Amino acid sequence: MSIYVTGVGVALPGADSAAELAAAERPVGSVDPAAVLGKKGLRYKDRATQLGLVAAQRVLTDAGLLHDGTLTTDGTRVAVLVSSNLGNVDTACRVARTIADEGTRGLSPMDTPNASSNIIASEIAIRFGLHGPNLMVCNGPASGIDAIRWGTALLRSGRADQAVVVGVEPDNEIVRELVGGPVADGGAALVLEHADAVVARGATVRAVIGGHTRGADVAAGFRELADGEPTRLTGWFASGAAAKALPSELPGHDLAAIWGELSGALGVVQAAAAIGGFGAGTDGPVCLVAGSDDDDGSAALVLRPPAPPAAGPDAV
Repeated sequence: MSIYVTGVGVALPGADSAAELAAAERPVGSVDPAAVLGKKGLRYKDRATQLGLVAAQRVLTDAGLLHDGTLTTDGTRVAVLVSSNLGNVDTACRVARTIADEGTRGLSPMDTPNASSNIIASEIAIRFGLHGPNLMVCNGPASGIDAIRWGTALLRSGRADQAVVVGVEPDNEIVRELVGGPVADGGAALVLEHADAVVARGATVRAVIGGHTRGADVAAGFRELADGEPTRLTGWFASGAAAKALPSELPGHDLAAIWGELSGALGVVQAAAAIGGFGAGTDGPVCLVAGSDDDDGSAALVLRPPAPPAAGPDAV
């Protein structure tokens, strides 16, 4: 069963859409969640959750699943998957520090729910009424691509008709201390959908999910995917050491060099930028790579340009 991308949402400084993400040269300003979502309900939510909600609203709107604040599909059939390695670490550290200094009596009842590792995914589900499977992925550098692949698995197993996949990271003092430098204050989101659901609601296809590998050798994984594609890859997205392992004769894109450390958001932001490239004229498949040979694993995924699905249960 083929899986399609039918929506893209971006929440990064200087880039509010896939087209802007693909063209951006440097971040400008910061994302203001209240300007997108309104102030109601944001007061006690941490930065990562607010940014995730922005990306989710934009992607649901782009996919035609949200209109004037109302969900246009069966929320019980929409899964939510969020990738974030750093997400609410500031809240978790603050809660731990308060307990150490003051005991549990010093904790605020408005703050402690944000210490849950699943807070971003659960808040997205609650706000938009998405009651399908709900999963938080915190899996190191490959986390964003892993979340996309878990989304495709849920669709292929029949657990959902659509999957909202969000990758997001915040920038704050605690996060910078952990990673040793600037972090991208934002992220991106995709709506994944299986063929029958796309046909049934007449959704616009933005990209097609291609092959996937996961392992310890970036170059080997890339070659495996390239050999398995019916048409030649037209470029790749990778950062840091992974970029050095990929063919220099193909156009390469290092998004972390623009926005800073993307961590768990990397794979999803790469996908959004690649889709922006399709809209600008890229006419062949591209490979996304997250993680390097220096990490405990890497993942790679091929995205193909838009192609309409065939109707019927046998669509592939």
